[in-house]
Amino acid sequence: MTGANTIAAALERHATTVTRLSSQISSFYASRLPYRIFHGSTNSTRPPTQKGNTKFVDISSLNNVLSVDKTTKTALVEPNVPMDKLVEATLPHGLVPPIIMEFPGITAGGGFAGTAGESSSFRHGFFDDTVREVEMVLGDGEVVKVRNPDIVKAEAKGAAVEVEKGDLFRGAAGAVGTLGTTTLLEVQLMEAKKYVKTEYKRASSVAEAIRMVREETQKGDNDYVDGILFSKDHGVVVTGKLVNELPSDLAKPQTFSGAWDPWFYLHCQEKTLTSEKATDYVPLAEYLFRYDRGGFWVGAAAFQYFSWVPFNRLTRWFLDDFLHTRMMYRALHGSGESARFVVQDIAMPFETSEEFVNYTSSSLGIWPLWLCPLKRRAPPTFHPHTTRPGTSPGPADESKQDNMMLNIGVWGWGPDKPAEFVAKNIELEEKVHELGGMKWFYAHTYYQQEKFWKMYGGKAWYDALRKKYNAEHLPTVWDKIHVDADKAGKKQRHWLLATKPVGGFYGIWKSIQSKDYFLHRKAEWKWKEKGEQDMMMVVEDLFHAGGKRVKFMSILETGVYCGMWTCTGNGEITLVFLG
Repeated sequence: MTGANTIAAALERHATTVTRLSSQISSFYASRLPYRIFHGSTNSTRPPTQKGNTKFVDISSLNNVLSVDKTTKTALVEPNVPMDKLVEATLPHGLVPPIIMEFPGITAGGGFAGTAGESSSFRHGFFDDTVREVEMVLGDGEVVKVRNPDIVKAEAKGAAVEVEKGDLFRGAAGAVGTLGTTTLLEVQLMEAKKYVKTEYKRASSVAEAIRMVREETQKGDNDYVDGILFSKDHGVVVTGKLVNELPSDLAKPQTFSGAWDPWFYLHCQEKTLTSEKATDYVPLAEYLFRYDRGGFWVGAAAFQYFSWVPFNRLTRWFLDDFLHTRMMYRALHGSGESARFVVQDIAMPFETSEEFVNYTSSSLGIWPLWLCPLKRRAPPTFHPHTTRPGTSPGPADESKQDNMMLNIGVWGWGPDKPAEFVAKNIELEEKVHELGGMKWFYAHTYYQQEKFWKMYGGKAWYDALRKKYNAEHLPTVWDKIHVDADKAGKKQRHWLLATKPVGGFYGIWKSIQSKDYFLHRKAEWKWKEKGEQDMMMVVEDLFHAGGKRVKFMSILETGVYCGMWTCTGNGEITLVFLG
């Protein structure tokens, strides 16, 4: 098949699937039955809320990159395409999406329907800001294509332009699928380069780290900016610049995907223990997914749970399969430990960020904290947006708001007792609101309904969209994200799962059952040296039995280099290791 024929066939398959979904959703609409979307995986830490009679629309098969166009610098992407698959599809064309979420398993559809930003978001905004067009099935089954009004207007260069259903695009972005079902995205791409020149700069206080992050966003040559606070007197601001060449005196770039590689946050900490500045050159994909191993630092919590297992490089290497984000999400949900684990991303005004960090330190004692600057989206929107001190939320003071905000990632153990855990989360929500900040939706959310809608500019604008686009029978945003504080505070886990280490081992078993560890083992985005790439091509040709092939790949990944190998006629390979 030619390239054009392949794309045509992919589009035809896609259209057939969407027609089936449209028919199913139409039948639900005729009976005014609410439904939920089945994706096949989740990066949410909220407890499941669906009841036994919940209707589901299965879109798990919409998981393909249909095309990559080098001329228009766009990719047609189905909603269940994870970030690693998207990067693997675009990099061979010398292109990459401007926003790639740090976890390989986060999907394009999740990035659009939820809130997704990362270290290039100070420049490019949220993930949906890079989506040119979205195909959706509305609540009545109608299939529509909606262009991003901001991109259309930017390309019009001041000319008056009206975007049909532009209000739907803005409203659906971040609305967790409550205005329709996303079935296809046209994602904007940019030219990729081979490496990211990564610079680490130490900060000696919280205030200094926050100030440095803001200053780095104002430098035109930075492509990526984020930071880590290890304590009140040790922070690291990390900047990245896209480059094509390594320095002549550098033998090989720094990588983070291999089992023996350092976890990125530990690498940042070590680099700045005795030095104010340090520099690495990191292959682009390795940089984009640098936080996957260890899930930022959440993986360290697993060692705290299994306290008899030492936390060192050897154990991290040995347990590497379990310490990637896909596997950790499986284990977190399977074990039930998400019920006492704080996983919150908070958008804060820069002016009140230091006060918020001081609060989390005294109230929760959680370190490290992540700092990520983001472009602020003006309301009405379900994306988090901030309110500066001395101003009020709403149109009257919108011109006084900062166009940048600081996301602070708070991830760590909370109180053991359910009632105390809920109380701490509610206290956190109140403090965030007091300081002009706003939470992201993917985690535990306890806001009462009246307060919730007030925070998001009232319910009228959202209700108008639901009515206009036939979504009134679907669950609302609040319905989908709200956790009942009274029930959660009284809820007791099964006594066996609540018993250490039974719950943890059960979570591990659930993650093993998923077989998600194969996705990382076989990932094509991981950087390999030239000799290793050649070896892997030979092994790919020789081995079709998964066990032998995976074992050989693992040998290469752990840094055991083969000096010589021979292949007999029956397919057996003899390896002689030289070191």
